[in-house]
Formats: sequence, C-alpha cells, structure tokens
Amino acid sequence: MTNQHWRPDILDGYEATDLPLPGVAPAPGEPTTDPLVATLVRRLPASAARAAVLYLPGWNDYFFLTHLADRLAELGYDFFTIDLRRCGRSLRTGQLRGYIEDLDDYDDELSQAANIISADHDRLTVFGQSAGGLVAALWAARRPEQVHALVLTSPWLDLHRPVAVAAAATRLVDLAATRIPTRALRLPDAELSIRSVHRSFGGEWDYDLSLKASPSPPLRLGWLRAMRAGHARVAAGLGLPMPVLALLAARHTIARRWRADLRTVDTVIDVDHVARRALQLGDHVTVVRLPGAMHDLLLSGADVRERALAEITHWCAIHG
Repeated sequence: MTNQHWRPDILDGYEATDLPLPGVAPAPGEPTTDPLVATLVRRLPASAARAAVLYLPGWNDYFFLTHLADRLAELGYDFFTIDLRRCGRSLRTGQLRGYIEDLDDYDDELSQAANIISADHDRLTVFGQSAGGLVAALWAARRPEQVHALVLTSPWLDLHRPVAVAAAATRLVDLAATRIPTRALRLPDAELSIRSVHRSFGGEWDYDLSLKASPSPPLRLGWLRAMRAGHARVAAGLGLPMPVLALLAARHTIARRWRADLRTVDTVIDVDHVARRALQLGDHVTVVRLPGAMHDLLLSGADVRERALAEITHWCAIHG
C-alpha cells in the first residue's frame, strides 16, 4: 500500500484519506482558504485479495451502501469508494456542491485513487451510480488499461426525451454557461427522492442529509454543460473494451407530487432511452432491467435490492 494517512471514516469499519488537488483553483465565489480535495474510503479489514472495486456515487450523494460492500467482500473483492471534489465527504464550507466544468478534470482524483489501489491489487472493477455512472464510463474510456470491468446502476447517460427539446436546451445551456458558468438554476424540487428512501418519510434508510441533501442543491450552468458534453460522447460511442453491466429500473415516470408507487419506479432518468444508450458504450454490454426498482437502485425494496445484488455478484464472478 502507498504511504497514505488513513483515518476512521464516518462509517464504522471503514477508513478514509484525503486526495489533494493542488492544481485545482476554486470556482468563482468559492473561498480560497479550504483547498479542494477528494476523499478515498476503504472497507476494513484489507484482505489478500488481488481484485478491488472502486465505487463512484452520484451527484448530491455519498457512499453509505455497506450492504453492497459486504456482498462484494464475500465475493473476494477489497472495496473502495470515492467522494469526488465538492461531493459528500469532500465538500467544504462555501464550496459549490458537486460543481465541475469538465468531466475530464476528475482524472486528477480518479488516477490518484487507482494508483493507490493498484499498489496492492491486479484488477479493478469500477462501479458508478447515476451521474457517477457517466463519470465512470468516460474515465474507463480514457483509462482502459486501469479498468478491467464496469458496473453502472441507473447511469445518467442522457436527458429525458424528446430529442428536439433536449437539443434546444443544450444549445441554450452552452451559450449561457460560457458567460455565467456558476449561475444556479433553481428548479422546483418536490423532494421525491428523500420521500422514497429516507426513514423520516417511511423509507428504509437513515443517511446523512448534510451529505445527500434535500431539497436538492441548485444545478449550475457550467456543471450542466459538462454533463451534456459527456452525454454527447456517450451518444457518439465510447468503444469500451472491458465488459460492462448496466442495471436499470423497469419503468420510469415524471412526477410532480409524492405518491407511494414512486418507490417502485425511476423518477430521474428515462430508463428505456438509457438502456439503448448503454448498448453504445462498447461491444460487451449486459443490460438488466429490474421491476420494482427506483433510481437509487441499491436502495430499492428488499426483494428488488436482493435481485440486484445477485445480478451484480453473478456477473462479477464471471467478468470482474
């Protein structure tokens, strides 16, 4: 293992270390006193395994899916996860939550994480949830020598349909983001996600609302432009050489008000369109649709979650 300073993580049985980003300047309006960092987290105890997993959470998210890490550890993996700059554990006071202007910039922390992991491991399977799935796929395309397999849960590979509306919105965003990249888009938030999963609303999960916030933080024009540029690269085809597993809900819906059945559908992405996009990632792609799943796929109901974990472990036993 490289010479990292590991400290106890907020999760019992895990350790964390900062990944410095000394060449990264604050965004306009951010404080200059707290340097930008990413946070690498590992599950304990480390084993003699030569295979490892690196998990990328989505936007406005952080890792707390210990049931996933436990299942992969049973399969023989050492488990790592990363909270990217300005996300989750890495967010500092005054920073713009989740903000990035170019997804390629994440190479800084992802390469650091991969180098730390590769010091003791021969194979790396990368997981990505939602926007983390987009980041993971693009990074795997740029660093195929470091990524041996890719698992994506509810990956945000494109906007909702229709095409004409998405294309027009992208042109407007590109134009505005050139002049005012950190301008916030304050969209209505019915807090459907927290109502679907958090224990305080009858859900199953008691996660930290300072790290996975509700209402959702505002989208910023520069961030949205970066995401749309990533979507365009996926649409053009990434040609990934490694095997890819994409897991998606069976159904999606657009909702403005809470109702109980939102715990069984994706309310964020168009899963039919994303399933087609996933097939453009490479030549060895497996797409699995899960009835009853929601966007936070591994936070779905117990039966759905168990099927998702079974699909993942079966696939990883063959490809990972």
